[in-house]
Amino acid sequence: MYLKIKRLIDIILSTVGLILLSPVFLILIVAIKIDSKGPVFFKQKRVGIHKSHFNIFKFRTMRIDTPKDTPTHLLENPDQWITKVGKFLRRSSLDELPQIINIFRGEMSIIGPRPALWNQYDLIEERDKYNANDVPVGLTGWAQINGRDELSIEIKAKLDGEYTEKIGFRMDVRCFWGTVISVLRTEGVVEGGTGTEKADKESLRE
Repeated sequence: MYLKIKRLIDIILSTVGLILLSPVFLILIVAIKIDSKGPVFFKQKRVGIHKSHFNIFKFRTMRIDTPKDTPTHLLENPDQWITKVGKFLRRSSLDELPQIINIFRGEMSIIGPRPALWNQYDLIEERDKYNANDVPVGLTGWAQINGRDELSIEIKAKLDGEYTEKIGFRMDVRCFWGTVISVLRTEGVVEGGTGTEKADKESLRE
């Protein structure tokens, strides 16, 4: 029953978000176009609920000649691929805003485990242990407010499992406000690295 309520909340909030944030979208689109050549949006194949595939949307933060389907931490000298505007977008998490479109379309939820890359088999397999692949993926989640880029795959999957076990309105509210605080403090962002806990970057920034 809660998943139906959750979907209704997602529709309402994503619709309001697209309307209210349209001026922000416009400013960022102009900034990206002025800063570097290439499309404004970045699409990438990700894993959704029940391990289904969909294309996630982000504002492009990297050069168009960046190797495809490779997490930032696996690139040699990651900073060379990130644009000037891209660095700001990543630090502020504004590059994630287009995912409101994914939420509106029902491919994602506001709160849930972050969608893995289609070829990140280790994370997908680890999440299976906790049934974390059987809930809607989200813009942000329990793992994001408990370490974000610093977490190892094992810890990340375990936290996603905790969310799956406790999924409900109260848990989603905790994740939402925890995300607001984390973003304001830019906590857990380890650009081009694996973080203090020697992990891959689950946020998989392009």
